[in-house]
Order: sequence, then C-alpha cells, then structure tokens
Amino acid sequence: MVADRIRSMTGWHWIVLFGGVLFAWAAVFAMAVPAEMRQLGAIYGADFWESLCTITPDAGGYFRLLAMWILMSAAMMAPTALPAFAAYEDLAAQTDDADFGKLVAGYLVIWIGFSVAAAGLQLMLFQVGLIGTLGESRSALFSAVLLAGAGAYQFSALKESCLSKCRMPVTFFMAHWNEGPWRNGIRLGAVCLGCCWALMLLGFVGGVMNIAFMGLATVIMVFEKLPDIGRYVTRPLGFVLIGAAAFVAVGAL
Repeated sequence: MVADRIRSMTGWHWIVLFGGVLFAWAAVFAMAVPAEMRQLGAIYGADFWESLCTITPDAGGYFRLLAMWILMSAAMMAPTALPAFAAYEDLAAQTDDADFGKLVAGYLVIWIGFSVAAAGLQLMLFQVGLIGTLGESRSALFSAVLLAGAGAYQFSALKESCLSKCRMPVTFFMAHWNEGPWRNGIRLGAVCLGCCWALMLLGFVGGVMNIAFMGLATVIMVFEKLPDIGRYVTRPLGFVLIGAAAFVAVGAL
C-alpha cells in the first residue's frame, strides 16, 4: 500500500514539492563541502554559497544564517511530513475545499519562524564563544547539555503528544478540517516543530551544516513519525542521547 501511494505522487504539486526539497539539499550540500568539490557552486558561484555559512556579528551575518537555516529546515523537515501531505491529499479528494499549496505553505511558515529564532540563537552563541564559525560546539559541557536535553525531551509528554498527531495525520486533519488548508498546514508545522526542535538543535554539537548529521537526523525523524516503526525509535534514541551526553561530559573531566 505504501509503495502504491508513493507511485501515485506524480501530480505537478508533488513534482514542485520534490523539486524544492532536492534544491534545498543541493544548496546545503554546496554550502557544506569543500570549495574544490562543490560543482554545484557553479549555479550561483562558489563564493555565494560559502558566504551563507560565514558568521559575522552584524545584520548581514544574521540574514546569511537565516537563509542557511531556512534551506536546512526545508531540506530536513519536508521529507518528514510527506505521509501527512499524502493523507491530506487523500482526504481532499473527497471535497472541493482543499488547496495542497496552502497546506505546504502553512507548514513551511512555522519552520521559517523556527529558522528566524535558530539563526539568532546561533549568532548569539557565536558571540559568546560557545560555537565556532561553522556552528560547531567549542564546549564539551555545552555539547553535553544539548545531548542530555534532547535525550530527556524524547521522554516528555509534549513530544509524545506531538508524535501521536504526526503518526495519525488523517485523524489530525479530520479534527480541524473546517479550518481550511492554510491553518491545517500551520497546525501540522507546529506539531512537527514540537516533535523535532530539540533534534534540530543538536546540529550545534558537530556543526549545523554537517551533511552527515543532517542526513542521519532526517532519517531518524522520518522513522519517528511512522506509526508502525516510530515507537521503537523514540525512547531508545532518548537513551542513546543521554548516554552520549554522559560520555562527552566524562571525557571533558
């Protein structure tokens, strides 16, 4: 059934969505890998992509970080919402009061808001010396706190509440269908943010543009939201993160 649903994602709106996700991944890859390996940099010039990762304590530096976080959020979070988008389309087929584009736009607005805050946080952490120019932690204690916080959040009631909605998108949309696609997209983005914000901030441990981290985190967040698999991921991941925090903290002694 899942394979059949994936094969049915062939409408123009799906093509645009997948194209946007691929562009976001191509952009973050172009920003993250060494300049001599960045063939994609030819699209707008290698210096342009590299400059997006350069932190400077001014308005220009903030907006470069904001662009980076928006691209990173789109690349990582849109794939995690594909089952929910598909569920919405299935429900929308039974009514004329639906707009796929508004749903996705509402969802992305929430993550743009998160990017606004995350870019500001990164600039602040850089200014106080907790992270380097690539967004990587310079403090073992800070890394341990991030890992422990994300691990503890895996066991929280808020995380479980948000995950339950992401894992049952049909029920979620039916409960709020009369609010329309735009507000449903905002609601979906909000519960998705509730699921994933702590994991996203783990980028500060090894560098926010670390492609390996981004890929692994995306896969984990996708599996977390699957109803048949997610329950086997969330709590074990919490234990792993808390264990990693303890390891980092002890190593710093």
